[in-house]
Amino acid sequence: MNADFLPHGIQFVNRGVDFTINTTWANGDCDMAMKSALRQGTYQALNIYFVKELGDGSLGKCNFPRASPDSSVLTGDGCTVKFTTVPGGSEVNYNLGHTTTHQIGHWFGLYHTFENGCDGAGDMVDDTPAEAYASRTCDLGRDSCPGQPGRDPVRNYMNFSPE
Repeated sequence: MNADFLPHGIQFVNRGVDFTINTTWANGDCDMAMKSALRQGTYQALNIYFVKELGDGSLGKCNFPRASPDSSVLTGDGCTVKFTTVPGGSEVNYNLGHTTTHQIGHWFGLYHTFENGCDGAGDMVDDTPAEAYASRTCDLGRDSCPGQPGRDPVRNYMNFSPE
C-alpha cells in the first residue's frame, strides 16, 4: 500500500493487527456486524478487513467518506477485501495487493475511472482520461472513448485491470 500511494505523498502506519476467527464474517455475511465488533480508532483511521469471501462475490468493497459521519457511518467505515488478493495470494491475475489499493481509493473518495462512461467525470481526478467501461485486461492501446483525449487508463488503480 505504501509503495502504491508514495508518489502521492500518502503513507500508512500500521497501528495493529487483530486476528479474529468467525466463519460467518469470513464468508461475507454480516459485514456490519463484523465492523461493529472489530472497528478501531476514529474516522481518520483506516480499518481493513480481510475475509475469505464477500457476500456480493466481489474482490473488495469500501465505503466513501462522509463530511459529517454519524455513529452508523463510523461503524460501516473501512474496507473489506478478499484475502486471496494480497501479494502472493491465489486470486489469479489479482494477487498483487492492488485490490486493497483500489478499495482505499474509494475510502479517499475516488470513483472508478469508467464512472458514467465517456461523458462522466470518471474517478473525479481531472487528468484521468475518459473510459466507456471497465478494463479487465492490460491493453495499453485501448481507447473506448475515441472522441475524448487520451487512451483508457488501464493501469489506474481505480480501474479493474489485473495489474
